[in-house]
Amino acid sequence: MSDEIKIITEQEVHMNPFLAMPTETGESELKTLLVNYVGEKVQQQNVSVEMIIQTLALEFPELVFVFAEENFIRGYELGLDDAYKGFTRSPEETTAEGE
Repeated sequence: MSDEIKIITEQEVHMNPFLAMPTETGESELKTLLVNYVGEKVQQQNVSVEMIIQTLALEFPELVFVFAEENFIRGYELGLDDAYKGFTRSPEETTAEGE
């Protein structure tokens, strides 16, 4: 195991590699429609997932809000579950796991 620690910037922490993924048409009619629409809107031939999300956020914010809200609620529930599990463990279990 290497002792070298990779240090990343704050900007890298917030970057999702899936957002930069290029998208291609042909997998479904809706995907083709979205890729072509966004490509024309941003005047680029190569369209990324991030471009599609930004376009949806501008032109259909209600849809993006629903996804964001669901994501937030699931994350909040997960955090509460983790916190609750921390309170229900015995001190021996907590110490053994932390080592």
